[in-house]
Parts: sequence; C-alpha cells; structure tokens
Amino acid sequence: MATKLLIVESPGKIKKLSQILGSDWLVKASMGHIRELANDGADSLGFDLVGNTVNCRFIPRSEKGAQTIKQLQTAVKQVQTVVLATDSDREGETIAWHLSQALHLKNPVRVVYTEITPTAVRNAIAHPRQIDQNMVNAGLCRSVLDKLVGYRGSPLLWQLQNGAKSMGRVQSATLHILCIREKEIQAFVPQDYWSVYVDYKEGFRAYYLGLGHEKGNSDLSESQLDDSRNPLEKTAPESSRVLTKAQADSIVQTAKANPHHVVSVEGKITTRTPPPAFVTSSLQQAAGTKLKFSPEKTMQVAQSLYEAGLITYMRTDSIALASDFCAAVRSWLQSHDPDNIPIKSSQHKQVKGAQEAHEAIRPTDIHKPSAQLKVELSDVEFALYVMIWKRTVASQCQSARLRQTVVVTKSGELFWHAKGQIMEFPGYTKYWNNISADSELPTLPQGQVLTLDKANHEQKQTQPPPRYSEPKLVQVMERKGIGRPSTYAAMIKVLKDRLYATLTKGTLQPTAMGLEVDSFLSEAMPDLIQTEFTAAMELKLDAIAEGKQDWQQYLTGWNRDYFTSAIAKAVQIIPNRQVATKEKVTVQADISRTRCPDCQNYLAKIPNSKVSKKYFLKCVSGCAGTVLFWSEREKKWQKPKPKNELAQKSPLIPAILTEHKCPVCKKPLEEYSYQKDGQAKKLLRCSNPKSRTDKKHKELVYFHTEKGWWSPKFGKID
Repeated sequence: MATKLLIVESPGKIKKLSQILGSDWLVKASMGHIRELANDGADSLGFDLVGNTVNCRFIPRSEKGAQTIKQLQTAVKQVQTVVLATDSDREGETIAWHLSQALHLKNPVRVVYTEITPTAVRNAIAHPRQIDQNMVNAGLCRSVLDKLVGYRGSPLLWQLQNGAKSMGRVQSATLHILCIREKEIQAFVPQDYWSVYVDYKEGFRAYYLGLGHEKGNSDLSESQLDDSRNPLEKTAPESSRVLTKAQADSIVQTAKANPHHVVSVEGKITTRTPPPAFVTSSLQQAAGTKLKFSPEKTMQVAQSLYEAGLITYMRTDSIALASDFCAAVRSWLQSHDPDNIPIKSSQHKQVKGAQEAHEAIRPTDIHKPSAQLKVELSDVEFALYVMIWKRTVASQCQSARLRQTVVVTKSGELFWHAKGQIMEFPGYTKYWNNISADSELPTLPQGQVLTLDKANHEQKQTQPPPRYSEPKLVQVMERKGIGRPSTYAAMIKVLKDRLYATLTKGTLQPTAMGLEVDSFLSEAMPDLIQTEFTAAMELKLDAIAEGKQDWQQYLTGWNRDYFTSAIAKAVQIIPNRQVATKEKVTVQADISRTRCPDCQNYLAKIPNSKVSKKYFLKCVSGCAGTVLFWSEREKKWQKPKPKNELAQKSPLIPAILTEHKCPVCKKPLEEYSYQKDGQAKKLLRCSNPKSRTDKKHKELVYFHTEKGWWSPKFGKID
C-alpha cells in the first residue's frame, strides 16, 4: 500500500512517474490551477486594496476544481508523506502554494525536476526544498494585476457597443504591435524602381553598384538568414535602386557601349557559431517556420513529449545545458561525426533575466533510437522531437566555415558588383542549417577583361512591411520584453478568440474591431499599451520573484499612482466615442486590400456564405451603402447592378411537371426554361413548395447537358 503521495499538475505524467517511483508512491494530478481569485467585492475583483496591502480571497476554480480538492484531501489522509512536484516555473510554484493552502499542509515538501527520467525524479525527491515564497508572491502579483486591469478596464470597452469583450495588460500591448504594423501597411505608398544587371560570359551576374565606387562593400552579413525565416528562402539580389526607367535605360546603354574589366576581388573565410539549444520562444518560432505549427500547437505537442519523458521542461528562457548531457552529445558525435567535435563546447550568451537554474529544451536521452520513436510517437510529436534533437546536437558542434567573395567590375564610369558565399566546412549546419549559400564565383584576377553577354533591367516595386506571422510575433514579444515563456501562445490565442485579430494567409491581421479597440486604448490609456511600459512591469515581477521588491507595496502603488487616474480619464472619453460609433457603422470584419471607389479607404470583408468568395466588401468609413460583390465572370469586385437593370432579364417560363422523381422526397421534379447570355437553358427542381426552405433539398438542381440531366450534388438521372 502506498505511503507517499506525489502531486503533479498534468495527468499525462502519472503513468511515467508511477513506473519510476514504484508501488510505495501514489501519484495524483491537480489538473493545473485548483483555486482562483473570488468574484466578490468591488468590481467582482475578489481582493481589496487597503493602504499598502492586498487582501485576497480564493475559491475553487470551477466545480471541477472543487472536486479535485476533495479527491486530493482524501488522498492526503491515506498517506504519511505529501510531496508537491508541480512544474518548475513561477506558475508551478504558485500552484504548489495553492495546493498547500487548500490541503492544509503544515510543512509542505517541494521538489523540482526538469525532465521525467528515473535519475532526475529520484534526485529531486532526495533533495526536497521549501516553497519559494518570493516566486509565489510574483505569481500572486501577476494574477491580481491582470484581474485588476481586465475587470476594471474591460467594462469601458463594452460601452463602445462594437462587440469588444476584454482588454489586458499583455493582451492589449500585443494587439498594439499588430495595429501599428497594420497602419503602416495602410499608409504605405508603393514606389517603382529598377534593378539593373549585367551577365558575363565568364559565368556570373553582377548588379549595378553606382558611380565612383573604387571598392565594393565586402562586408557580408553575419547570416543571410535567421531562425525566424525559412532556411530555404533567400532574398533575391538587387542592384542599387534606380528610380526612373530613363535612367535604367541609360545605364544599360552605357554598359553595352563600354568594355568591362575586374576592378577588385576580395575574399575571406568567416565562421558562424552554432545557435544555442531551444528556449520556449525560439522553439515556437522554429516550429512555426519549419512545421507550420501555431504557438499553441507547439506547446501542446511539446507538453506531450515532456510528459512522455522524452524532452526537458518546455517553458524556459534558459539556454543552459547540463554538463553530463553535453558530454553525452560529444560521445554521440565521437561515434557518428568525429570531425564535428569542437575543441571546446560553444559558449552562448545567456539572455538577461533568464532563470539560469533551468535548462534549455533538449532531449533527455541523445542516444534514443529514432526508429523506435517513430513507431511510438504520432507524426507531429516525432517531427517536433527530431527538430529539438537536431537543434540540440547542432549547439554542441563545430562552427561552420564560409568562403565569401565580392567581385567589383567597371564599364565606363559605372561600377558593378557580385557576391558569392560557399560553404567550406558545414559544421553545425549538418543538423541545423540557418545559412544560405550562393553560387560560386569564378576565379578572376584583378584587371581581367570581361565579355558582356547581356545588360538589362527589371522593374520592381517597393513593398509594405509584412504582417506578423505567429512565430514572428512571438519573437517580437520576446525582444520587447512583454509576456514570458508561458504566456506567448496564450496571448496570441486570446487575440484570435476575441476576434481582435485573424490568421489570414499565415499572418495575423487585426480586425476592424481590433483596430477600434486599439484606437480607443491609445487615447484612453496610452501608457498601458506601450511595450516599454508593459516590459517594465515584467521586470518588476522578476524583481519580486528575486525577493528585491515587495509585491503588495508595488501593486497598490501602481494602482494608486497610475491606474486609478487612467480609468477616470477613460470614462470621460467614452461619451465622445459612443457618439462617433453611432455616426458610423462599426463592422467586425477583416480589412481588405481593395479600396472604396468613392472615398478610397480600404473596404471591410463582411462574411456571407451565399456568395462564391464567402464574403462581400463594404465601406466602413462613412460611405453608406457602398458594397462590392465578386464577379466570377469578370474576375473582379463590382457594385451590385440596379434593380431596373435586373428586371430586364427574361423571367422564368412556367414550370412543367416531369416523370422524374425527387431523390429526397420522391415528389415529381419540374422543368424550368429560362434565358442566360442570350441562350435558352433548362433546369429541374423539386415541385414540392416546402423544398425552397428545406435543408435536405439544398443544392437540389439538375442542369440540362448534352448527355442529359446532371446535378453537381446528386449526379446523373438515368
């Protein structure tokens, strides 16, 4: 009979931990948070701010949370020892504290491990500690802070009567990032330019560099790509931009009229150090780029790998790796790729503020056979595991070596340049390729005369800044310091669930409602949506977790000095916003790239399942009644035709009952004759009047063809 109880967060860990610990242990799951702030008191906050203190009241999180507490209380009575083994981050520490309070544990025993392996789990249990109250205070402060902002700020949005549901400390700052980019796109005015080039019979292409450049720019970028982009994607080379066709033509004529020769050749060997092992944000970015996973899906799949004991904890901002694991990777390389073993393992610079006690995301066993895992795991789990494995091995490999070359040529007074980048030694890129290699340039001595094969130009157009993909937004959130590893995926999901943003062609686009919410908050609470302001709050939470800041004093001061006055200001703005809302139609829809024919503002996409495009376009900038529908015949957006023009079409000729039976209700089908595009047409439909509104009769129509009657849904009539 079990005498010890281990409480974890996820039920997915129970089976693996039970196998490791044996029959003496009972393993139970809290199912995440079991308690939350109550919904009583002023504004249903569940806490009171009195002077410099915060008095919190907690209740079970839903009925399921109450049942979990009762079940755990029963389990506690059956054992002699209770060990809290919730996750190793700040949220896990807070859950452990809530468990100790709800289960009335006098001296709670806390253990932490970052991988579910026999060695790690048993070592953690052999070295228990107390609950870290500083981390708990930071968790409590975040909960109170987020509820304070959400519960007192969101009701202001409701008065806008546009369907907006909530605002939040991190949520609104993230939305602001999307809206700033959207405004940049809408304000963008494209400019035509020309890229001018010459092709030499010696086997390479050079691009126009300009006048008076005796030397080309031999400084090639550290990497033509980074982890946020597709490693197979490469930016097309261009010349110095030429802004008129006349100038481009003149350059081409000069290139054709003058001999060409090599001015300079510069070459050098550069090295690229391997990237560090994954942290939460870089894992989400890479999985989004390589596997097309959303941040939410990435974390779900990573969670299952963690619970299966295959990877370390997936919510981390530390790039550190255990020394014994690094030794295991070197051992693997010694057996499989000895030329890639560095003399000394790469030292990666730790991100400021990262929890150095934690590890990066890595496999728990580098020697685990992939053939075995491919059978045991789902396709998505295996794909993510392999990606983590490759990145981790790459982090311990030799640097890559590249041979970079810049050739500058001259014709008349014009200079041209060509760049090449060839891999001399692949190093870590055998496992994680984030470098783009170009074609090799021929060996050319200085002063060599070149033979011109072709001179030409290509017209191009400047492009607006791109919208953020989900992985790219995670990268921006991390760089700007808003949110933490456990919140990136959740925040993006909230924006989509609230209809503040939509995923369109792989990028996040704020909806009309999202733009209006951001506009209101920009006027009412400009500080709260600034990333610098939110990042400063995150740093305060970190200081609380380190014991350098009293959480209650910080929170009450923030509410008194900033938030109370900000709410009062926002309340005064509401009436003006309501008047503006009544004067225009607020549509909760995506913004299209098509402009209104009347006011030239961008039209909104209005859902409509009855048209081929699944939406029509409507002006929401004051042009009442301006709508466009998609014409399949013309392949463009058009205004609807006037009713008197529609009336000129030939009406349907009275129906004739046929011997054919309706496949749905067995009533006779009736034949209609009509005119379309000047041609006589026929169709069959059910004669039952109720069929016009019956869902079962939807799409029940037969068209007359050369081979007889045919229906797209029901096929051919014999």
